[in-house]
Amino acid sequence: MSAVLNQVTPNAHSRILGTGSYRPTVVVTNQDVCQWIDSSDEWIRQRTGIITRYRADENTSLLDMCVAAGQAALADTGLEPGQIDAVIVATVTFPHATPSAAAAVADALGMTPAPAYDISAACAGYCYGVAQADALVRSGLAQNVLVIGAEKLSDYIDNHERTISFLLGDGAGAVIIGASDTPGISPSVWGSDGSKWSAIGMTHSQVQLREGLLGSALAAGAGDADPQGEAADAAQPDSPRWPTLRQDGQTVFRWAVWEMAKMARKALTEAGIEASDLAAFLPHQANMRIIDEMVKQLKLPDSVIVARDIAENGNTSAASIPMAMDRMRREHPEVCGGLALQIGFGAGLVFGAQVVRLP
Repeated sequence: MSAVLNQVTPNAHSRILGTGSYRPTVVVTNQDVCQWIDSSDEWIRQRTGIITRYRADENTSLLDMCVAAGQAALADTGLEPGQIDAVIVATVTFPHATPSAAAAVADALGMTPAPAYDISAACAGYCYGVAQADALVRSGLAQNVLVIGAEKLSDYIDNHERTISFLLGDGAGAVIIGASDTPGISPSVWGSDGSKWSAIGMTHSQVQLREGLLGSALAAGAGDADPQGEAADAAQPDSPRWPTLRQDGQTVFRWAVWEMAKMARKALTEAGIEASDLAAFLPHQANMRIIDEMVKQLKLPDSVIVARDIAENGNTSAASIPMAMDRMRREHPEVCGGLALQIGFGAGLVFGAQVVRLP
């Protein structure tokens, strides 16, 4: 008779137990931005809804922001670090290809030896993390999972670039997802459209950066002292510098407005609810016009509180939804315990959405 393998006991349901966030201290106004690009406060407000954005100073790392948001989420739930069974960090701005940010965060928060890994799904990364944490908890592989969305986008901004730089801010948001007796997270609607892979991305790859620097050094002359890189720049003025972000704004805007409203409606259908059942709407904070158009297409009633965190915080990619959720719970306590539709979308192009019950 063959041996019978043990399997973990699944949990019936999962839910968000608590939230936390961290906002940097440096405020960048539209007037500041207009020093770098030919624009105006009025144009930026009208086109994006952004008034300010927060950016981390040079002494504040992505890991610092992750740890601060994670600590806040722990405090909100009352859980101890040892009760966290997995750590997921969604980010595209951790400067190390390996090892992961999540492993360092887990150690800093006292969660070792919990499994820890990163997700690279841009502005949908947090929703991807929620989908995975939900599956981990319901499968029985974990009882409590820390999900963090965090970005230090300022490390990858060319302030003179006009397509995306003025939109971006830094920050971190966190949720803890745990087992529940009642459903707290709906089936996730997620996917990608790689045909638009180049619509948002970096100016060039790290390999191109390495090759450009190597070519510049060789052109400058072996053994020549050139600490400022002046000879190298003169030899190869078109060689790649540090990769920075850019986008095809019109392509992204049209895709987000028309396709993401469809995905949001699908998420409501998968959850088995109507828009009128929602207490809150938590879209990725990409652009105020996109948010307003989605509200219109979804026909959300006035009773639904809509996150418009972008006005003060700008676009913080994977951090935007959990940061907005944490803020909404504090500023609008009436939504606590209610249902919220969250949807993230961005580079890839990727998207993810689910309905959650707010803690």
